[in-house]
Order: sequence, then structure tokens, then C-alpha cells
Amino acid sequence: MNKRNNRNNKPRIYLSPPHMSGHEQEFVAEAFRSNWIAPLGPMVDAFEREICEYVGIPHAAALMSGTAALHLALMLLWVKSGDEVLCPTLTFSASANAIVYAGGEPVFIDCDRKTWNIDPDMLEEELTACAERGRRPGAVMTVDLYGQCADYGRIEEICQRYEVPLVEDAAEALGATCNGKKAGAFGKMAVFSFNGNKIITTSGGGMLVSDEESLIARARFLATQARDPAPHYQHSTIGYNYRMSNILAAIGRGQLRVLDERVKARRRNFDYYQQHLGQLPGISFMPEAPYGRCTRWLTCIVVDPEAFGANREDIRLALENENIEARPLWKPMHLQPVFAGCRVRGGAVSAGLFKRGLCLPSGSQMTYNDLERVVGIIKSCCKAG
Repeated sequence: MNKRNNRNNKPRIYLSPPHMSGHEQEFVAEAFRSNWIAPLGPMVDAFEREICEYVGIPHAAALMSGTAALHLALMLLWVKSGDEVLCPTLTFSASANAIVYAGGEPVFIDCDRKTWNIDPDMLEEELTACAERGRRPGAVMTVDLYGQCADYGRIEEICQRYEVPLVEDAAEALGATCNGKKAGAFGKMAVFSFNGNKIITTSGGGMLVSDEESLIARARFLATQARDPAPHYQHSTIGYNYRMSNILAAIGRGQLRVLDERVKARRRNFDYYQQHLGQLPGISFMPEAPYGRCTRWLTCIVVDPEAFGANREDIRLALENENIEARPLWKPMHLQPVFAGCRVRGGAVSAGLFKRGLCLPSGSQMTYNDLERVVGIIKSCCKAG
């Protein structure tokens, strides 16, 4: 990927492009030699085992996307039409979309300033209000934002107290930790994404993981069109074509071998940006929670336009003019037209972050020259004092 801008002929710096390790070709060639090209096969089985070993959880189902995994997780919890599911408002739309796929109604919870993840205090307040109304939610969904785990030390206790199952959307956080445990090891089930922009990729794919074997067995059944055990094609349940192909799993196995290196590179990017931009007036960074280690999947800054002399959109456009991709933080779900009618608790913190927040190029193959290009343009935007 080396797209050039015709105006300045400078190589494109992407936000978070795929980064192949070289191991992928070996596994893909092995899959071709075995003729396991169709969905499922030995690579899928091995990829599931290896993800389980890495995360420290016993059961996994490799699927076509993280969104498919979220959808199945909610179905396995018997979320049905009219059930409320609490989830953070500061997230990608796939989190909320999956709730709607299952027939549920999203209820959005603001983030806190310390982690940018779902605010445990507001979550507790909402669960208390639900209990007082006599309407227990079908589930709570957390999101490990930009590679940082939510505060599971508190969140798991709150969910257990109100007897509401927890689903961890760790799509952005493979390789992160919380209280000594890996992202994906929390809640009833957890979800990973291997989309092309994630820290490791299968080009498209996801994974559902759980401590409970019966849940993963049911997920595999539903994900393969819910075919009954019969010599002919018989179906007693509506199923889905959600399983990962053997070829994509082969790519994933090659990627998984360099996951820790990719995390190290992403954190290096963050350190460089913080060192060279952190002293500028009006620039702050996404905090790292004291209970864990963030992968820094994306380096995110917040721009105070009064102190900096320019706003985040000025910076984004200046970067784009030099053929560098950056993007605003996720637009909160309660501000999205499609979810305009949904209940929200809080919302000011996430709305403020969206208004001023910017994701900087964070690819694990970025060179110091690339980082210097980005930093130099941001510094040139500063009109303070």
C-alpha cells in the first residue's frame, strides 16, 4: 500500500494498515497443499486453539467478523425483541448494530475521562434504575476502546450483583491486559476482530471466546446454518453463514506469531508522539488506565483549540493535504441519526472527546521518518501565543 498524492507525490501514510509478518504465506501454502480451501478445516481448528492459549480461555469459535461474533453472543444470551442492552456510547457502530440484529434496544452509557471506556458509576446508576423499574437488561456490553480494557474489576462485580450477563467487545484490544488478565478473558463471552485495520488481521474475521464450552458449541452450530445432525440437509433453527474460512485462519495463525511485536511497535508510536507533541499547548493524549496495559492500537489526541490555536479538523485537513490519513474519534452512538430515539445516560464526556479528539497514524510498520512527517505537520498547525 503506497498510494501517492498527485499534488505532492508523497507516499501515503495510512491510519492503521495491515502488516504482514511473512509467516502467513507458509500457512496459506499449507492450506492449499492440503486442499482445505472451503470454510472450516485444520487451520481454523489450530487458530482457535492458539487464540485460546494466548488469551488464557478454553473455548473459541472463529467467525467471519467481530460483528458476527457479537450478534451470536447476544443470541446465546437469549436477547430478544424489546430487551434492553447497555453499552458504551463511545464506540464503533458495530457494537450497537449487533444489539439491533438480535432484536434488542441499545441503551447508551457515557465514558469516563480516566479511561475513555464505559463509566462504571453510570453503568451502576443505570442498572439501579432498571431494577427499580422492574426491567432487567438482557445484557451489558463493554468495549475495550482503542486497545484499552474497561475497568473489569468494578464492572464484573456490578453486573454480578444485578445478575446481568456481560459481553466483552475486545475487537480493538487483542494483546491488552487488565488486572493481570488478557483482554478477552472477561464476562460470559468476549469478541475479537481481525478486520484489516486491527492490530493483527485475517483480512476479515472475528472470534468468539468463552469459558463455557456449551456456548461455543452452540455458536458453531448457529454459525454453520444450524444444520441438524442428519444425512440430509435439515434445519430446525434459523442459522447463519458466519464461520471463518480455512484460508483466512491460515493468515491469522501467521499474524498471531508476531502479535506481541505489533503491540510493542504501536506503543513505540505512542511514546514518540507523546514525547514530541506532549509539550505543545492544548494537546493531550488518551490516558492509560492504572489497572492494565493498553496496546495503543490507535494513538489518540485531544486538541483544545483555544490553547493550541487550531482545532482537530484543521489538523486532520493539514495531514490529509500531505497525504496522511487521520480521523476523528468515534462519533458517539447517541449522536448518530440511526440511534436518535435510544436512551442515553450522560453523554457530555464522549461528545466532548468526539468534538476535539483525533486518531493519528498508528501502523506497526511506521518508520521514524513517517512519525517525523506527522509530528512536523501537527507542530506547524500550532498557532498558540
